[in-house]
Amino acid sequence: MNRVIIQAGGLGTRLHPYTTVLPKPLVPVGERPILETMVEQFVAQGFDHITITLGHLGHLIMAVIGDGSRFGARVEYVWESKPLGTIGAVTLVESLDEPFLVANGDLLTDFDYRTFMKEHTNSGAALSVGTYHKRVEISLGVFELDLARRITSFKEKPTLSLPCSMGIYAVDPSLLAYIPRDQYFGFDDLMSICLDQDLPVRAHMFEGHWLDIGRPEDHCTASEVFEAHRDAFLPRGSARRDPEAE
Repeated sequence: MNRVIIQAGGLGTRLHPYTTVLPKPLVPVGERPILETMVEQFVAQGFDHITITLGHLGHLIMAVIGDGSRFGARVEYVWESKPLGTIGAVTLVESLDEPFLVANGDLLTDFDYRTFMKEHTNSGAALSVGTYHKRVEISLGVFELDLARRITSFKEKPTLSLPCSMGIYAVDPSLLAYIPRDQYFGFDDLMSICLDQDLPVRAHMFEGHWLDIGRPEDHCTASEVFEAHRDAFLPRGSARRDPEAE
């Protein structure tokens, strides 16, 4: 159970103009592409069989990551001939006969993938989802209403904490039967099927560092967090753990 699929085939439209010349997983966080950091993290935790799904500017990803040997990994690639969504591309990967990890290719996190997979396997769930409490600030006054639409409480500009998907999944291979081939199919589609079919889905709560770099402002924040907590993100022994090593 050392298989990982990294989703790197998206267009990265929210991160323009960076992604006009680079695919989003190669946008640097700190002094290195975010995808390099992710690959090193996976290998350090025992996930050394990695498949990367490619689309927009995928040849650049292949040039940077290569066959994975310099990371101590076996890295393979599959190409999306058309966008297949956040889950659909897993159907392009062969020999998925054991539980496997799926992760978006733009994540900065110190997530414990090894514990995640172990707990997923022990739970018997068909799907486990890395889940993070995202704080959302509401800039308006918010009411609570009863069934008669009478106001029962009021909060001025509250901050909500909502459990959100991190873009990290542990998947039992039995779910592959529900994912159509050669069609756009997102995580939302998979969740709808799991809920409709009453398939067991488990939330794995995480309280560490987690950011994606979907927007320019997210990228700026991620770079600041990376520099402030470098040791949390780079595995021990990484050639780039110490900026002086460059």
